[in-house]
Amino acid sequence: MKIKQLKLKNFRNYHFLELAFDEHINIFYGDNAQGKTNILEAVYLAGTTKSHRSTKDRDMIGFGSDEAHLELLVNKNDVDYLIDMHLKKNSPKGIAINKIPISKARELFGIVNFVFFSPEDLNIIKNGPGERRRFIDFELSQLDRVYLSDLTSYNKVINQRNHLLKDLKYNESLIDTLDIWDEQLAEYGERIISARDKLLKRLGKIAGAIHYKLTGEKESLKIYYEPSNHKVPLKEVLKKNRERDIYHKSTTVGPHRDDICFEIEGIDARVYGSQGQQRTVALSLKLAEIELIKSYTNQNPILLLDDVLSELDEKRQNYLLDNIKNIQTLITCTGLDEFVNHRFAVNKVFMVDDGNVVKEN
Repeated sequence: MKIKQLKLKNFRNYHFLELAFDEHINIFYGDNAQGKTNILEAVYLAGTTKSHRSTKDRDMIGFGSDEAHLELLVNKNDVDYLIDMHLKKNSPKGIAINKIPISKARELFGIVNFVFFSPEDLNIIKNGPGERRRFIDFELSQLDRVYLSDLTSYNKVINQRNHLLKDLKYNESLIDTLDIWDEQLAEYGERIISARDKLLKRLGKIAGAIHYKLTGEKESLKIYYEPSNHKVPLKEVLKKNRERDIYHKSTTVGPHRDDICFEIEGIDARVYGSQGQQRTVALSLKLAEIELIKSYTNQNPILLLDDVLSELDEKRQNYLLDNIKNIQTLITCTGLDEFVNHRFAVNKVFMVDDGNVVKEN
């Protein structure tokens, strides 16, 4: 799969932008706060319906405008897909594929797969479990529409159950309806837990092998899922924790409270890993993500590197760049230093200055 073209209108700091991408390495360079990351965000948004920044639609619309328009042309298996997306300040986004409107965002998933790597991702190991859950949820949602449906349903049930737990303070007779929500929560939750565990086992094997090479065969990495129900049937745990949930007015167990553990030589890297170790794990995880998508789709994903090279030492830079030679990649950086210019073949270079993008030879 390849992205061929991007068009933007009133998106972030771009009043109008039209770009054609090379199928290999594309570099966008310029000073900070000029709009480089906005290009990667637009590509990612058009292909997934989500911003990697977890930003609301209205915040991505250009100043003084009521809506923004994005077009992304994708080629997959020699078939072109034109993704049209309208962002509106006061209504849901509109999406069309080859001029045919779609009613659900999940219809878009599977056309194009991305691996987004930013400096913030280097902190995924040491940050809170919510960030790690978002990582695994997005990965599975790209690869498995059933998972996306289960996750959407689970989140709706969680919201309904939590509302009910709050309402019990004023109407105790509502407690009888908790069984209905618990039944649904357990059904969707068990499927989510199973899918996450299965994916992490595959991802862990790939990441472990990469991490072993990155550390000069000195450190072993183990990745595994940590369910908050400790492998006890979720329905039983919900029943056992009911009084606690009523007291806290919140659902205290389930996939929304689970975590991912990263162990280096048996030590929890989330807590005891050095910054260098945590960054090596994060890099191993992102490179494993590429290989995982290949194994599911038999195609390379699109790689988006947002100013991440400057955050890695030379050894990690070399390892990353050695592994993306056959992958369409969009890279942002502040300068075309000698390393970037000569480490590998650069196919297209764009200079970005205050929302103006100029292609250079």
